[in-house]
Amino acid sequence: MPDVIITSPSNARLKDLLALRRRRVREELAETLLEGLEETELALDAGVAPRAIYHCPELMLDPDVGAALVERARAAGAEVVELGRTAFEKVAYREGPDGILARVPSPGLALDDVELPPDALVLYCEGVEKPGNLGAMLRTADAAGVALVISADPVTDWGNPNVIRGSKGTVFSVPVAAAPSTEALDWLRRHGVAVVATTPDTDVLHTEADLTGSIAIGVGSEKYGLIEDTLARADRRVRIPMVGKANSLNVATSAAIVVYEAVRQRDLAREAR
Repeated sequence: MPDVIITSPSNARLKDLLALRRRRVREELAETLLEGLEETELALDAGVAPRAIYHCPELMLDPDVGAALVERARAAGAEVVELGRTAFEKVAYREGPDGILARVPSPGLALDDVELPPDALVLYCEGVEKPGNLGAMLRTADAAGVALVISADPVTDWGNPNVIRGSKGTVFSVPVAAAPSTEALDWLRRHGVAVVATTPDTDVLHTEADLTGSIAIGVGSEKYGLIEDTLARADRRVRIPMVGKANSLNVATSAAIVVYEAVRQRDLAREAR
């Protein structure tokens, strides 16, 4: 049984949920919204303890699966709130909601709280503006076993619902941090992580560079790429070959190409041992 049932779309608690769409409110409360059954399941698998879970049985494709997830969230300490369809659709932020929405702690670590494994593969994302691109890079990071994703000079926050949506919830399964670029680069240097900057202004292809060992693959903003200071401080510069008319790739695509080249090289190095 739910702890609370809400049917009115004008209920004050729903206004509180809608307020979490604003970055200022998310940062003040250190909370965000997580929508979707699969995304919430992944977050629970990663150890996230929701503050509350909102569900609408009428919208669930499989009510039994949805009910089991709600009970998992309850066991993790979440308050259980059942919403009527109109009420749920008011707070849902995507089309075709599946009846699951959770209020969770915002993702993200302070850099000083991060512990890197040996030969860590890090993704350094600088000034990336579009939440969907950050989300897509997180899906790549999750699939490739990236140890940490840093948002440097962040334009958006890790708790942005569109970052969470674009990541399919992997923002909760991959360690993430945010910091000014200078602070992030200093931290990488102190931890012995070499910065590999992606830029068209080099003759070195990404397949020709050594991407084993502890490295951070750096990608920059959609329009300008990495800033000059970051390029100057990078240990290596690499480019992705391009023969078409466009002079750049989508930043999430670029990150995926170089990250998986690093994975390929690391696999080969392990096989050779």
